[in-house]
Amino acid sequence: MKDPSPGLPRRNLLLRVAYDGTDFYGWQIQPDRPTIQGVLAAALSKITGEAVHLHGAGRTDAGVHACSQAASVLLASPIPCPNLVLALNHQLPESIRILSAEEVPAEFHARRSARSKIYRYRIYRGMICPPQLSRYVYPFPYPLDEEAMQRAAGEFQGTKDFRSFASSDGSSHAGEPDEEKSTVRTMLSSILNREGQELFYTVEGSGFLNHMVRNIVGTLIEVGRGNFSAEGIGAILDARDRSRAGPTAPARGLHLVRVLYPDLSGENSGDCTDCLGRMS
Repeated sequence: MKDPSPGLPRRNLLLRVAYDGTDFYGWQIQPDRPTIQGVLAAALSKITGEAVHLHGAGRTDAGVHACSQAASVLLASPIPCPNLVLALNHQLPESIRILSAEEVPAEFHARRSARSKIYRYRIYRGMICPPQLSRYVYPFPYPLDEEAMQRAAGEFQGTKDFRSFASSDGSSHAGEPDEEKSTVRTMLSSILNREGQELFYTVEGSGFLNHMVRNIVGTLIEVGRGNFSAEGIGAILDARDRSRAGPTAPARGLHLVRVLYPDLSGENSGDCTDCLGRMS
């Protein structure tokens, strides 16, 4: 699409986006496949008439959900932010909702400016998973030592080399640059807790490797089953070998809860009852 207003100044906007990722092939645009970025960019282009380049804070995988993803975009359109939210939600499918829009400084970038991201993985422990939850949790009704899993979760906190918990190629998650293929990341918190029929694994980090959270969850489940010990997590980390860790947990249980930015208003906009209501 040709930009109809090449000479007009552009506003830098931060969009907070929630989505059900079940029917999408992840965030990043792919040819001939529905993606969150592709559908959102198309809606923005239709509303503004502009060629749109949308930058997400993270590239969630196929089937992964978001309570409050963040994306930045430069627009010449003068549409006020509240009106843009209304127009986008009218144009988008109901599985994607714009929670808020705000003008941000010109140098702001959704990915590069992020201080940290919070992910949550939901494991349903009941014998029968309610159908209304089945798209958003991993049902696991089998015996687990949940106390051992809680101890193991704490072993991931801090600055560590997470090569054993990356995808097979060790690539960065969420479009984060490969800093000389470094697999060292800082986890600010790593907590597993039980509420009702669900286990919640909540992790906040400055960056994540591809499949890292799902691989950690798969390993925590193996700890719960007695195949790994909580005290053995350090040895798995030190091995820097993907084969030493547990399997990759299914995508449907993973939720990008929030992207945090320093000195930016609206950080907690877009409250999601399922995700944010259970923050510890």
